[in-house]
Amino acid sequence: MTPDDRTPVIVGCGEAVDRPAALSHALDPIGLMALAARRADDDAGGRLLRRVDRLDVVNLVSWRYADPPGELAARLGIAPRSASYAPIGGETPTKLIHEAALAIARGEARVVLVAGAEAQHSAARAQKEGAELPWPPFAHDAPARIERATYLHPLAIALGASMPVNVYPFYEMASAHAWGQTPAAAQRESAELWARYAAVAADNPSSWLNRRCAADDIARVTPDNRLIAWPYTKLMVANPMVNQGAAVIVASLAAAREAGVDPAAMVHLVGGAAADEPRDYLARDGYVSSPAQDAVLARALDLNDGRRFDAGELYSCFPCVPKMARRTLGLGAVIMPTVTGGLTFFGAPLNAYMLHATAAMVRRLRSDGGTGLLYGQGEFVTKHHALMLESTRPDRALEQDYSVGGDAEKRRGTIPPTVMPTDGVATLETATILYRRDGTVDHGVVILRTEDGARTMAAVASDDHATLAAIIDPDRYPVGRGGTISVADVPQWRVGQEPDS
Repeated sequence: MTPDDRTPVIVGCGEAVDRPAALSHALDPIGLMALAARRADDDAGGRLLRRVDRLDVVNLVSWRYADPPGELAARLGIAPRSASYAPIGGETPTKLIHEAALAIARGEARVVLVAGAEAQHSAARAQKEGAELPWPPFAHDAPARIERATYLHPLAIALGASMPVNVYPFYEMASAHAWGQTPAAAQRESAELWARYAAVAADNPSSWLNRRCAADDIARVTPDNRLIAWPYTKLMVANPMVNQGAAVIVASLAAAREAGVDPAAMVHLVGGAAADEPRDYLARDGYVSSPAQDAVLARALDLNDGRRFDAGELYSCFPCVPKMARRTLGLGAVIMPTVTGGLTFFGAPLNAYMLHATAAMVRRLRSDGGTGLLYGQGEFVTKHHALMLESTRPDRALEQDYSVGGDAEKRRGTIPPTVMPTDGVATLETATILYRRDGTVDHGVVILRTEDGARTMAAVASDDHATLAAIIDPDRYPVGRGGTISVADVPQWRVGQEPDS
């Protein structure tokens, strides 16, 4: 076996967007994957799809199949030696492409297809209209998604802080406070950053929204841009109501040459890194930063010899993620954080977004050359994976062990114990407010520290105007403010009086 048999290259990328006029013509998620896979094969020259010997499918949510990889292989008419269905996570496509490259480097595969898609827009529309979809029967007996109650603290479940949109704001407040920003300044940074994502999405033919959006419009609360969870408006959060699919073909250099792939179309994989935070977000050292994210991005910088990447994709489910990432990478505030368009404006086909980002990055490196960083993230700032791509062949082999969990652990501070709330005094660590669809407050959620340093959690009542006002004060964060917990059916925290200055 020659070195070229074990040198992985990305050779083909394909995307699909479905906007059916009638639901009777709507593509199901596997249909979107199949269309994207054929386009990826066309992108590679049209001779590799039939040679796929490994198939990896990104976990999908909008429809349930008994065997998603088997269904996709059947529709494509291929017979891979191995097939897998990946777990849930926004970092999953980056991991699958990395693992495909490592399998090729080990000589276990020659041509790998990675595919993913969602058709949540059509599924939601059909439910709203009471219409039947022309899709395979919904596989009710197929394994359901992992229940968050299996790993989140019961307090988080009970207080309604068990969805990503309700958790990321905790990082938003804590990190911006630690950076010395006022809430107004942090919101400006978020809106300006998101406007850059929108500008790229407007020029990406595979994006869902296809429109530019000014920073002021992203930050301004209107009936069409309501608050979701403080401080995030609708235009600051991921948009899963899309019909999008993507596929990437990774092959050995030898297989690519045999298939006649244009050398100028090949993009090389340099390496990557991965690390996780504790899945229960209450069992972490804090919310100012993510040690796992820091370790992963530090390793990515090392792979690029400490230099700035020529292009990057910073995962953008919520603003705090790329804001933290750009600081870890040592980048200034005025950066271009995406080649794709972001999960709000390009669209968020749930776990599959980073496949689209890979396609966009490959196009960028083919046209401009240089190095590219793909950084994906999953769950609740939990799972982190970075991958470095380069337009030219690297002078080093891929490292099989890409975990930087040990480095993340060294960076991690003391993790306080989580306790159930009791009547008494507690100081605020971070907070958010959850809103109803009509824009009114549902309730607030606060993460607190007790007098002995333990961590707990409580709600803020919708009629507790003083505490809610402290949380949304545009001039200063309430981090460190004291208050009292009252335990009844729902534990509630009320901010105390301001100390004399």
